Amino acid sequence: MTNAEAWNYAIGMIKVDGLEPTKEFKEYIEKEKRSEVTMEDAKRFLDKKYKMKESTNA
Repeated sequence: MTNAEAWNYAIGMIKVDGLEPTKEFKEYIEKEKRSEVTMEDAKRFLDKKYKMKESTNA
Protein backbone atom coordinates (compact mmCIF):
# COMPACT_ATOMS: atom_id res chain seq x y z
CA MET A 1 0.00 0.00 0.00
CA THR A 2 1.38 3.39 -0.90
CA ASN A 3 1.44 6.33 1.46
CA ALA A 4 -1.34 8.04 -0.51
CA GLU A 5 -3.47 4.87 -0.44
CA ALA A 6 -3.00 4.58 3.32
CA TRP A 7 -4.15 8.17 3.84
CA ASN A 8 -7.13 7.69 1.51
CA TYR A 9 -8.10 4.58 3.48
CA ALA A 10 -7.75 6.42 6.81
CA ILE A 11 -9.88 9.33 5.59
CA GLY A 12 -12.48 6.88 4.31
CA MET A 13 -12.63 5.23 7.73
CA ILE A 14 -13.17 8.62 9.36
CA LYS A 15 -15.96 9.44 6.91
CA VAL A 16 -17.72 6.13 7.71
CA ASP A 17 -18.30 7.60 11.17
CA GLY A 18 -19.85 10.70 9.60
CA LEU A 19 -16.81 12.85 10.32
CA GLU A 20 -14.74 15.01 8.00
CA PRO A 21 -11.11 16.07 8.51
CA THR A 22 -10.63 19.83 8.69
CA LYS A 23 -9.40 21.72 5.65
CA GLU A 24 -6.17 22.48 7.52
CA PHE A 25 -5.57 18.79 8.26
CA LYS A 26 -6.38 17.77 4.68
CA GLU A 27 -3.73 20.23 3.48
CA TYR A 28 -1.26 18.71 5.95
CA ILE A 29 -2.09 15.22 4.68
CA GLU A 30 -1.34 16.33 1.12
CA LYS A 31 2.06 17.62 2.30
CA GLU A 32 2.76 14.26 3.95
CA LYS A 33 1.75 12.41 0.76
CA ARG A 34 4.30 14.51 -1.16
CA SER A 35 6.96 13.77 1.51
CA GLU A 36 7.19 17.45 2.44
CA VAL A 37 6.60 16.54 6.09
CA THR A 38 7.05 13.33 8.08
CA MET A 39 4.60 11.30 10.16
CA GLU A 40 6.42 12.64 13.22
CA ASP A 41 5.65 16.17 11.98
CA ALA A 42 2.00 15.14 11.56
CA LYS A 43 1.94 13.77 15.11
CA ARG A 44 3.33 17.04 16.47
CA PHE A 45 0.78 18.99 14.39
CA LEU A 46 -2.09 16.98 15.86
CA ASP A 47 -0.71 17.06 19.41
CA LYS A 48 -0.32 20.82 19.25
CA LYS A 49 -3.79 21.35 17.85
CA TYR A 50 -5.81 18.82 19.84
CA LYS A 51 -3.95 17.90 23.00
CA MET A 52 -5.79 18.95 26.11
CA LYS A 53 -4.08 21.56 28.16
CA GLU A 54 -3.24 20.44 31.68
CA SER A 55 -5.10 22.21 34.43
CA THR A 56 -3.07 24.07 37.04
CA ASN A 57 -5.75 23.19 39.61
CA ALA A 58 -5.06 19.45 39.52
